[in-house]
Amino acid sequence: MTLVEPVLTWRGARLVLLSFLWNGFYSYDSHQDQSPKCQLISSATSLPVLEKRGDIMLGGLFSLHDTVVEHNLSFTSQPPSTKCTRFNFRTFRWMQTMIFAIQEINREGKLLPNITVGYKIYDSCSLPHQALKAAVELMGNKNDSSIEENNGTCHESVPVVIGDGGSTQSLVVAHFLGVFHVPQVSYFSSCACLSDKREFPAFLRTMPSDFFQVDALVQLVRHFGWTWVGVIAGDDAYGHSGANIFANEVRKFGVCVALHKIIPKNREQTNILSIISSIRLSGAQVILVFAVEQDAVALFDEALRAGLTGIQWLASEAWSTAAVLSTPRKYHHILQGTVGFAIRQAHIPGLQDFLVRLNPSRPDAQEDPFLIPFWEEVFQCSLSGQDKDQEEKAEEKPPCNGTENLNNVTNIYSDVSQLRISYNVYKAVYAVVHALKNMKSCVKGKGPFPLQTCPDADNIQPWQLLYYIKQIRYVDLFADEIKFDENGDPAAMYDLVNWQLKPNGDMEFLTVGKFEGVTTKQKLQLQEEDILWNGNQTKVPLSVCSSICHPGTRKAIRPNFPVCCYDCVSYAIDCVQCPPEFWSNAERTTCVPKQVEFLSFNDTMGITLVVISLIGSLSTCAVVFIFFYHRTTPIVRANNSDLSFLLLFSLTLCFLCSLTFIGQPSKWSCMLRHTAFGISFVLCISCILGKTIVVLIAFKTALPGSDIMKWFGPAQQKSIITICTLAQVIICTVWLIVAPPAPRQILPREKPFVILFCDEGSEIAFALVLSYIGLLACLCLLLAFLARKLPDSFNEARLITFSMLIFCAVWVAFIPAYISSPGKYATVTEVFAILASSYGLLGCIFAPKCYIILLRPEKNTRKHLMSKAPSVKF
Repeated sequence: MTLVEPVLTWRGARLVLLSFLWNGFYSYDSHQDQSPKCQLISSATSLPVLEKRGDIMLGGLFSLHDTVVEHNLSFTSQPPSTKCTRFNFRTFRWMQTMIFAIQEINREGKLLPNITVGYKIYDSCSLPHQALKAAVELMGNKNDSSIEENNGTCHESVPVVIGDGGSTQSLVVAHFLGVFHVPQVSYFSSCACLSDKREFPAFLRTMPSDFFQVDALVQLVRHFGWTWVGVIAGDDAYGHSGANIFANEVRKFGVCVALHKIIPKNREQTNILSIISSIRLSGAQVILVFAVEQDAVALFDEALRAGLTGIQWLASEAWSTAAVLSTPRKYHHILQGTVGFAIRQAHIPGLQDFLVRLNPSRPDAQEDPFLIPFWEEVFQCSLSGQDKDQEEKAEEKPPCNGTENLNNVTNIYSDVSQLRISYNVYKAVYAVVHALKNMKSCVKGKGPFPLQTCPDADNIQPWQLLYYIKQIRYVDLFADEIKFDENGDPAAMYDLVNWQLKPNGDMEFLTVGKFEGVTTKQKLQLQEEDILWNGNQTKVPLSVCSSICHPGTRKAIRPNFPVCCYDCVSYAIDCVQCPPEFWSNAERTTCVPKQVEFLSFNDTMGITLVVISLIGSLSTCAVVFIFFYHRTTPIVRANNSDLSFLLLFSLTLCFLCSLTFIGQPSKWSCMLRHTAFGISFVLCISCILGKTIVVLIAFKTALPGSDIMKWFGPAQQKSIITICTLAQVIICTVWLIVAPPAPRQILPREKPFVILFCDEGSEIAFALVLSYIGLLACLCLLLAFLARKLPDSFNEARLITFSMLIFCAVWVAFIPAYISSPGKYATVTEVFAILASSYGLLGCIFAPKCYIILLRPEKNTRKHLMSKAPSVKF
């Protein structure tokens, strides 16, 4: 395959690591012709692979074994090859389902006519390191004929990978494949973290994200009124992520987490026994186990030894239909009544016959490195003629010759009654093939890539195939719509299954509800009458930290306990006063936290002020556009267009600064709201002051021999504005350094809420900011009043006079209103004053001019303006 040299972007460290790993397998051999050659450094890292050549190769990753034998490394010789143990029949069925789907596609030939699909499948052994090694080999190895065919040039052997199953393995593989934009379609990785397309740009899955599963579990807990729930998670990405999301979400609805424990991967009995002890001590009757089936087995094995009974177990999707727990009858008395969510199942025609066709005596059996371990595990025998190491010889299994019949064996491999993950594998293969079909159906000149080009059908590029996989949308054989959302996730649909015992003693999974996450509002549908709870009970189990208090008693909070835990004590004559941050409930039996009050974006008042602010800023921008478009007209030029545009800019800031007063106060928002307000309004008043001075000086220059105007040119006007504004900036800077505004709380005992507001910090600094604005406004009003009777052709002093009268009136009325307003209404008063004064300035100064420009253009002429100028008498 063509190697891509790592580039240090924001993922630089990860790319360097992946490049180092990659170069541990392959190296370049550069010659004088600078032709890169792909050369395998070590063959000891090659993994067993099940391969069948085809025109298009699909990669596959399956955890066919549950663990790996640990070797004691001497670091003086090359380490031995990895040995995987504990063969998993369920995962082997998933792998065979992939082969079945590929053969079905090749046999029918409807999707890819005259094209055969091949596969390369590796065993990741439930280990991230092993999964990464397999992913690296899927990118090309020494046995890949494409290396020889391309004169040693590395060539990608597979354009897409199906797998892996576990989220922990998929995290590692997705990081690696994402660097090369090789699409990865997982069938069982549900960790919500994999939906982050910035981290995993090439990852997709036919398994719903845990976000939906957690939402379904939270709704289940809320529906049955459980407020004291335990959470036990597996020590992997799937367990940690799902359990943490669940714990955070249920707390939002007043549910308390009684315990949150992790099942260790080392399976030490003492560690798991401590989890059992925590369950007993917590008193929780409902426990969620968010873990893969191997971790769940370890937990329930210890629960059996410890005699833990009477617990209502909630199952995460990973083990909600696990045969390793439902088939052995030893678990039945503790797991009967378990409820959990499982993904949708389907019946795949012909799959069971395909599964039982396997036999080591078949001619193609020698090409399958996984068949012999599977066969020996199923029949607990040793195939004759197979090389065994000393450890396997010590087991002394009876010999077998490969003529045994899988039809005579009943296990999870040949059980097709609960095809859920197998159906996901089936969908993943067909999704990729549908994408290949769409890719090869591209019409030249109408392609999706730059210049409307189509992909090269004979040289499939992974990034092009990734685009087509993301775009697929079709209805499959089982009437399910197959598509991926923007995160590469499918539509979430779950069955709520209930573990119920049959009369013959077997366990069955009865569907007692559904959860659909295809709409914005996820819906949980239940058939409560069909549920049998733990202990074969029809009554919903109660899981609370404290029972409901009987009449004549009240709740008393337990110190250092969650709010769900309290004691029921008899009513006393004397009442206990709640702490300042608490308020008594409606029954006056306990203290509950007070609500925090501030001007929020969700309040009706807050939304109204936001809309008014945005309308004001947009109106100001509209005036800017009108003035700019008519900038050459007399009325714009006669009123100092430079200062007008600067004034409009400052007015926009005044409107927008009101938004900083809305929302929960924080350290930075408190400092920003007061300084932005002070500086914006000083800039605005300074512009108006400059315009007023220009009007007065322009009139004075009409006197014979006057040269005053040369001291008030454009540069001097800007200097006045800069100096006035800089003074306010200095005041605000000193304010922020000495005693900045900060969020504060008021805890009135007689009110059921806590008032959260911005304290000014230094009242003197705040007064200086307001006083300086008032000083400039009064000076501007005085000068505008003196210039009100100057000739109309030069004069906008009347407009400025009216605007400053409104401005001063608003802020004079603001001071007593602000002092007397309670709680968040003080902030509302301040925002209202900002918006009212800003609208006053905008309306009085610019509305008349826009009226003439837009509706009375005949008055927007130099002749008309000069004709209105009366003669000045001195």
